[in-house]
Amino acid sequence: MVLDGVSGSLLAAAFLALGGAAAWARALHGSGASVRALELADELLFELKDGRRCKAELAQNRHVSRFMVTLPVRRPMRRTILVTRDMLRAEEFRRLCLWVLWGKLPRVAHKQLQA
Repeated sequence: MVLDGVSGSLLAAAFLALGGAAAWARALHGSGASVRALELADELLFELKDGRRCKAELAQNRHVSRFMVTLPVRRPMRRTILVTRDMLRAEEFRRLCLWVLWGKLPRVAHKQLQA
């Protein structure tokens, strides 16, 4: 549908405003519910921009490659977290990949630390 005149201009401005709001909230992480940090342990914890910390429940369809990791979250908010290799230091990205695949972090035996 093509609109001309004032109604077309108003519709274009509304779509531009909607796109800007979506970009601010999602891509630019401007909303208070934006994920700022991930904490890995036996479970995944999010730290949100507004300071809240919450436990996340992940879906099973995770993707791990040498370039990126996707974490589909079911609860408390439905979204997918994308972490690329250049967002973290190499060792941290490796640990994230292992945690996503195994569900736990790798451990080192006490005797190996003393060697």
